[in-house]
Amino acid sequence: MKLCEKDHVTSAVIPDVKKPTLPGVVNERVEKGTIVSTDELFGYNLLHDNGYWHGSVNHGDKEWTKYDTIEKVFHHANNVENFWKLFKASVRSTHIDVPQQYVQRYLSEFTFRANHCEKMNLMFDLLIEAALPPFQEPQETFFHQRNPHQ
Repeated sequence: MKLCEKDHVTSAVIPDVKKPTLPGVVNERVEKGTIVSTDELFGYNLLHDNGYWHGSVNHGDKEWTKYDTIEKVFHHANNVENFWKLFKASVRSTHIDVPQQYVQRYLSEFTFRANHCEKMNLMFDLLIEAALPPFQEPQETFFHQRNPHQ
């Protein structure tokens, strides 16, 4: 199973998934007017009122995809569920346990990899480039040397 979608992935560690928390997180990371597809979690219901086109599927009723006749799109949560499944498997298989204070760092790296999956052969170079400050040519320094024969 792989994660390489055309859509851009954004992720964040949040304190909870309660109704007051979710709209603020989405507002910080997702452009208004974007079509957002979610599962049936009640906190997502505020997205439509906050300027997003929101569609949801109800997994509790065995609904995995739903067609929106207004926006002419299918809503599903398969891609994001796949992302989280692969992230958790990566942590379990590579790191076994990640202290809470470092979870965002691991999540950011995994998100970066997901957003650049078409460049897997260049992944190391991309990670180094993102982590290091831009390279600057060293400035030439001229030393005046006194000629001992003068």
